[in-house]
Amino acid sequence: MVTLNGQTLNLTEVKKVLYDKEQVMASHESLKKVEASRKAVEKIVAEGRIVYGITTGFGKFSDVFIDKKNVEELQLNLIRSHACGVGDPFPEVVSRAMVLLRANALLKGFSGVRPIVVERLLDLINKEIHPVIPQQGSLGASGDLAPLSHLALVLIGEGEVYYRGKRTSAIDALTREGLFPITLSAKEGLALINGTQAMTAMGVVAFLEAEKLAYQAEIIAAMTIEGLRGIIDAFDEDIHLARGYKEQVEVAKRIRMYLADSKLTTKQGEMRVQDAYSIRCIPQVHGATWQTLNYVKEKLEIEMNAATDNPLIFNDGEKVLSGGNFHGQPIAFAMDFLKIAMAELANISERRIERLVNPQLNDLPPFLSPKPGLQSGAMIMQYAAASLVSENKTLAHPASVDSIPSSANQEDHVSMGTIGSRHAYQIISNVRRVLSIEAICAMQAMEIRGTNKLASSTKQFLEIARKQVPSITNDRVFSKDIETLNHWLKEDLFLFHEKTKDEIQL
Repeated sequence: MVTLNGQTLNLTEVKKVLYDKEQVMASHESLKKVEASRKAVEKIVAEGRIVYGITTGFGKFSDVFIDKKNVEELQLNLIRSHACGVGDPFPEVVSRAMVLLRANALLKGFSGVRPIVVERLLDLINKEIHPVIPQQGSLGASGDLAPLSHLALVLIGEGEVYYRGKRTSAIDALTREGLFPITLSAKEGLALINGTQAMTAMGVVAFLEAEKLAYQAEIIAAMTIEGLRGIIDAFDEDIHLARGYKEQVEVAKRIRMYLADSKLTTKQGEMRVQDAYSIRCIPQVHGATWQTLNYVKEKLEIEMNAATDNPLIFNDGEKVLSGGNFHGQPIAFAMDFLKIAMAELANISERRIERLVNPQLNDLPPFLSPKPGLQSGAMIMQYAAASLVSENKTLAHPASVDSIPSSANQEDHVSMGTIGSRHAYQIISNVRRVLSIEAICAMQAMEIRGTNKLASSTKQFLEIARKQVPSITNDRVFSKDIETLNHWLKEDLFLFHEKTKDEIQL
C-alpha cells in the first residue's frame, strides 16, 4: 500500500502503483488539510467574496461574478467545455499516473476540494478504472486543461474509461464497482483541471522507460565492443576519474564489469591504437545522458508533489492567492532535455551498427551476411536505424521554445510541456528499436567471433536473447525480429536494471 500525503511521493512508489498495481490511500493528516481548505471555500461562497474560480468565471471571464446559486453549474460547464482533447488517447499507464498525481496534489490541502473528490480519484486507481484521455490539445499552461478535463469527466459519470481490458463508458464502470458520480461543487472543477499532471504523468512514464533503456544500452554496447574486438583500455578508471563526472565513471565501471572475463576485447596497439569515437567515447556520451536523467528525475519528483492549481488557499482561507504554479515551464525544459539526451543514445548506437555491418570498417562478413551478395544480411537494418535516428532529430526540436497566446491574450505565454513529454516518449520508443537493431547485429558478430570467447555477462545476455531472435542463417523478414526484441527490451524480461548502478550484473 502506498500512502499519499502530497509531500513525499517518489518514482519508486509511482512505479509500484503503475506497473505492480499497488493500492493507494490518503494519509489521515493530509485529509485533515483537505477538509480545512474546503471549509475555507465554503465560507468564501457563503460570504459572496470575489475570488477567482470560486465566485468568478475563468480565464478572460475572471471579472464575471457568479452567484452562489450557480457555482455547481459553473463547475460542470467548465469540465464539459474544456474537454477538447483530440487525437489518440494517452497510453493507459499514463492515464493511471495522471489520476495518481492529481490525487496527490489535492492532498497538499491548498485546493479547496471536498475529501470525496480525492477519495473518488483513489477509487479509480484501486479499482483500475482509467480515464480515456486524448493526447493532443494542451498548451501546458493554465495547466493541462483539456487532458485533465477528460479525467474529471469520469468523476461526474461522463466520458470513457479503460476497465477490465475494455474501453467503456465511465458510468458503466462506476456502476459495476458500486461507485456514484460526483456533483462538483465550488472550486472543485477548476482544482481538478488546473495543473501539470498530464505532462508530468507522461514525463514519469517516459523517464521510467528511459532509465531502463539507458542501462540496456550499456550491455548492448558491451556486446558490440566484443563483436568489433574493441580496446578495453579506453574504459580504464583513471581516464574517467581524470575528467571527474560521476556518471561517466559509473558507465565505464559497468562496461568493465560486463567485459571482465572477455577474450575478445583487445589492448591498445594489439590490433589498433585507438577505436572510433562511437566505441571509445561510450562512457562520455552515455554518462552525459545519465546526467540528464538525474536532472529530469529531480524535476519530476518535485512536480509530483507540487500544488499546481489556481488559486491556492492558505491560512484557513484568510489568504487566497492567484498565481501561476500551473505553468509547465520546469517540466517543459526537463522533457526537452530528456528528448535530446535519449536521442543521443540512438545516434551513437546507429554509428556502432554501421561499424558492425560495414566491411570497410571491420573484418567481419559484409553486412554480417551468411552468404554475402546472395543474401543481404543486416544491410537494411542499418537503414531502418538511420531512419529512426533522423526522425528523432526532428522530434528533439524543443517544444518549450514555442508559445502562443490564448484566452483573449490573458494567457499570453505557455509552456508546450505536454507536447515535449509526448515527443520524449516517441523518441524513447525509437531509441529502443535502434538498440534492438544494434543488439541483433552485435549478437551476430559475437557468434562469428566465437561464443566460447565471450564475457560471462554478455554470453548470458546472448543466450537469453537468442530465445527471442534466432541467429541469421538466411535472409528473412527482419522487421519481426526488431519488433520482437523491442518488445522484450520494453518488458525487460531479464530485469538486470533493477540492480544498483555499482552492482549491476545480468
